[in-house]
Amino acid sequence: MNYKDFLIPEKLPRHVAIIMDGNGRWAKKQQGKDRIFGHHMGVKAVRTVTEISVELGIPYLTLYTFSTENWSRPPLEVKALMELLAITVEKEVPMLIENGVKLNTIGNIRQLPERSYRKLEEAKQLTQHGNKLTLTLALNYSARWEITEAMKKVAADAALGKVKPENISQETVHTYMQTHNMPDPELLIRTSGEYRISNFLLWQIAYAELYFTDVLWPDFTKEEFCKAILNFQHRERRFGKTSEQLA
Repeated sequence: MNYKDFLIPEKLPRHVAIIMDGNGRWAKKQQGKDRIFGHHMGVKAVRTVTEISVELGIPYLTLYTFSTENWSRPPLEVKALMELLAITVEKEVPMLIENGVKLNTIGNIRQLPERSYRKLEEAKQLTQHGNKLTLTLALNYSARWEITEAMKKVAADAALGKVKPENISQETVHTYMQTHNMPDPELLIRTSGEYRISNFLLWQIAYAELYFTDVLWPDFTKEEFCKAILNFQHRERRFGKTSEQLA
């Protein structure tokens, strides 16, 4: 079944966020190899969802790439992940430019190893004119960290008289979030059969549709992505209203 054939162009989400999970389990259980091999194969899935997002005309794609909690993994795995990040970002720049993809990041990337940070900044500069898709990598990111940092900035501006506490609204808070320059995700996908949000975009996914699949990330194909989009298109998004009000 080709799920893409059933998609309704007018009902495509503008922003899809993905918790990419299952690289290590895929490598160990299905391939009998170490976890880092799974991360290498997961890069192919990143390329796949990037390409299909451009193909479908989805303008924003955000991928949970490395959380603040991931630093607690074995040091060798973390080191390998950081090296893989630097190599992959540099290697994929031509593909990103060719497909009109602008690379973006959220998270405290300044705390990444210098080589990884430098390659990311170079790639962001080289792809800044991409106008078909904004691909955001959440790196050294956690939603609670992001919200905490936003509150610090609000408090600092309030102390300077730039913001009056009584005038702070949800829209105000949004402008202090790292995702202030993009719409909130309408669809959040998590692979590998886990049913958790894992501290990802907690403010932004307030009204997102959640889609969970048992497919491990390296096996997440264009068909699986389109299947998730089709599932999204069959849901009724009421935003507090009744079905009758939407009719």
